[in-house]
Amino acid sequence: MKLAIVTTYPPGKGSLNEYAYHLVEGLKTKEEVEEIILLVDELPTNEPDEVYPSSEDGSVHIIPCWRFNDPTNPLRIAHTLRENKPDAVLFNIQFASFGDRKIAGGLGLLAPLFSKLLKFPTVVLLHNIMETVDLKSAGFGTNPITQAVIRFAGTILTHLVLSADLVALTIPRYVEILQEKYRANNAVLIPHGTFNDIEQPSMDLPEGPLQIMTFGKFGTYKKVEILIEAFEILQNRSGEQPVELVIAGTSSPNAPGYLEGVAERCTHIPNIRFTGYVEEEDVPKIFGDAAVVVFPYTSTTGSSGVLHQAGSFGKAAVLPEIGDFIELIGEEGYTGETFLPDSSFTLAKAISRVIDNSDNRITLGQQNYLAARGLPIAEVADWYLLHYAQLQKEISFLPATQSI
Repeated sequence: MKLAIVTTYPPGKGSLNEYAYHLVEGLKTKEEVEEIILLVDELPTNEPDEVYPSSEDGSVHIIPCWRFNDPTNPLRIAHTLRENKPDAVLFNIQFASFGDRKIAGGLGLLAPLFSKLLKFPTVVLLHNIMETVDLKSAGFGTNPITQAVIRFAGTILTHLVLSADLVALTIPRYVEILQEKYRANNAVLIPHGTFNDIEQPSMDLPEGPLQIMTFGKFGTYKKVEILIEAFEILQNRSGEQPVELVIAGTSSPNAPGYLEGVAERCTHIPNIRFTGYVEEEDVPKIFGDAAVVVFPYTSTTGSSGVLHQAGSFGKAAVLPEIGDFIELIGEEGYTGETFLPDSSFTLAKAISRVIDNSDNRITLGQQNYLAARGLPIAEVADWYLLHYAQLQKEISFLPATQSI
């Protein structure tokens, strides 16, 4: 199979780039996959030192062919697909993948439809759906009228995305919503999978302050202010080991400059470290050194890759008592201490229950590791290949020579 994947990819910093990296690593190992063509976003011109890697064995080819917030992205992607003629196409996307401007971002979601019109077997891995997104927290709308318009547009765009041969979702409730609201008979569950297939990790921690770590792209529904407030509370506890707060990652594309602003406002607070973007080879150390991984979210927009990473490294988690996290914990076996999303006091108490009780920290970490071991992403890759094999039996498609 010659498989094209439309996605972000490292060193690009767009949403879902890490997931794409690990999914490609899983697909590369499969005998059925002869070649992978990554149709990625063009890197910013102000980052001349960063270039996309080339595959050592020639099995992966990277073609930068679309731009964030470019309204012509569907045509650009369709043109590249027509030139390369893959056997199948996979879109690794969420609703804001192609832009944070409403028109450009919405038009980008036409790309799967264009792929289908070109007669390529097309699967969309959709990481979120509009029906479960808190638009205000996620930075998509600030007043009820705007949100209503976005919801309406989201319904139309969802119908268009569902024009693909198959739409894969990582949470059962998402599948149910698409089947009930949109009468979609092509929405299927394919689990998120775990990134790192590593041996039982050590539960020992490095010497020095206990590291409280959070990881991600911040500024919309992921806010670090409440975590910083909780960290200040924890610094004032007496008789316990000192702590350090590690904020790993970058600002969300929807909130440029967010973390830089936070860093400027908290220079007076000791033992806070902002790492900036974490390269893939540095991820094991960031997680390995952490005593606990905290999720300071006000809402969620899908399954959490960071939670799966925390599990694969055997880390205890502190989670907000909201929607998708609770569902994920129940269905996939993850666990953690919980807090109220708007309460720094309950967050501090939840972190304390982990870092000040090594038995609890180890127990939580071990359970999360076992949950993560349940479905490595290499096995998830098999799910996609099985679906493609079925599609190729069901679809009678013409040579991809049509033009748009």
